Amino acid sequence: MALFYDDILPSSNDDEMLNHVQRRPQIFRERVNYFETMDDLDFFTRFRLTEITVETLLIQIEESLIHATERNNAIPPRIQLLLALRYYATGWHLIAAGDFSGVSKTSAHRIVHRVTAAIAGLTREDIKIPSTEAKVTAAQLDFYAIARFPKFISALDCTHVQVQSFGEDDAEVFRIRKGYFSINVQAKCNSGMKFTSIVARWPEAVHGSTIFRNSRLCARLEAGEFRDAFILGDGGYALKNYLITPLNNPVTEAERLFNESQIRTRNKIECTFGIWKRRFPCLATRMRFKVDHVLPVIVATAVLHNKARLATEDLPPDEPRLNGHWDEVLNEDLHNRGNLPVDDGNARRNIIAHFQSLIDQQ
Repeated sequence: MALFYDDILPSSNDDEMLNHVQRRPQIFRERVNYFETMDDLDFFTRFRLTEITVETLLIQIEESLIHATERNNAIPPRIQLLLALRYYATGWHLIAAGDFSGVSKTSAHRIVHRVTAAIAGLTREDIKIPSTEAKVTAAQLDFYAIARFPKFISALDCTHVQVQSFGEDDAEVFRIRKGYFSINVQAKCNSGMKFTSIVARWPEAVHGSTIFRNSRLCARLEAGEFRDAFILGDGGYALKNYLITPLNNPVTEAERLFNESQIRTRNKIECTFGIWKRRFPCLATRMRFKVDHVLPVIVATAVLHNKARLATEDLPPDEPRLNGHWDEVLNEDLHNRGNLPVDDGNARRNIIAHFQSLIDQQ
């Protein structure tokens, strides 16, 4: 029997039939409302925030999570928020986070980024450095109570947030000396270990001083917006009238006391990083998103950290699988290396004179 060309190639009708056969049926899984099924401890352990804090957050972002229609069994804002929080709390693959909330992997992907954008949108409200005279004075008094370091309103440092390779031409700029990839996050905090500023957009290869020089806060400090108030940084930053760094080789007793007080006070930002990463393990499990999706997650978790600090929440129990990982994540030396040119005016000398006066009074 002769075969014709049309007999060999499938017809358009055959294609339509094949697509119809291969299409998977839409399945609506059970979506559990964990606000109702979990007690307070279970909720806190699994979502890393108390139910009261999450309810308050939901009120703030619910409008941006509501679907325009209830068609196709639209996912309620409560379920969306809990799914995103569960991802932050575990760093799981999205298919596992979706299974936890009764949605598909595709829906989980959309929901995590949708909720993340809504939470990150609260940054201006929840992450801000004191600016009014009364708030600046209150911040200075709070920090002074730690180690008697005067006129100081915020501590500055950098930390790494681990990610998987972004797989692009410039992916290698995100690789650190230990071989994995990361975002270099620069942040500042107050005495209560709340973030007052966060910059999350630079690869590991960029030095912390470069990140700071290109930040909005640096421009505000340069313009004298905070008058005689200043921030503290480590020895990798250039010494300025508004940015005080430790002495390399303290000689006198006053200089040694200055260094001890500077380091003890600046330690608040390192403690802040530790609490933030322990509360949200996704920051330590090499997130598997593209760079434009990773950066909002970093900012969103910083907002949630501040809300938890404001509510005076304790740290939840660690995920068992991360217990052996924290030493590497939290104890790695992430300080900026190298000393930059000095342009201090009289700021550091005046502070050393303050410590000399304290010694003279003894």
